[in-house]
Amino acid sequence: MMTEVKIEKLQKLDQETLERLIEIYMNAYEGMREYGGEGESYAKRYLRWCWSKAKDGFFVAKIGDEIVGFIVCDDNWYSKYEGETVGAIHEFAVDRRYQGHGIGRKLMEKCLEYLKGKRIELWVGEKNERAKRFYEEYGFREAGKHGIWVRMVKPAEKVISADEK
Repeated sequence: MMTEVKIEKLQKLDQETLERLIEIYMNAYEGMREYGGEGESYAKRYLRWCWSKAKDGFFVAKIGDEIVGFIVCDDNWYSKYEGETVGAIHEFAVDRRYQGHGIGRKLMEKCLEYLKGKRIELWVGEKNERAKRFYEEYGFREAGKHGIWVRMVKPAEKVISADEK
């Protein structure tokens, strides 16, 4: 039995945290290196970019004090495909040792709550069937392709005000 998983906003990206996130990123893309960039130096640059772009939507999953997964949700992404600002999921990774325990679901639910009322886009590797099925469960649909990447979009959900209830 796993201890409780906590989802929280990442407070700071210090060296120790960055190293753990890189470890999770590299580990999550094992066997799918074509989607995981060019190694640890790429991962470090990319995760720093994610932090600079979407600090408020950078959520981590923790078991005790250990980070076991993360999701980067951007509430202010200009989509050239949509021609407007949308929500975006830039990165989403769960340590392979902890996959299959609902951690990804908790992270996704936190992200969808954060991006509530927005159209959301993400890109996923074309051969990553497991991830594509996961996103489809949350209402994402394929909306295009670029090279080895598939663009998936989730329409904005109507936010019901208290007056309408």
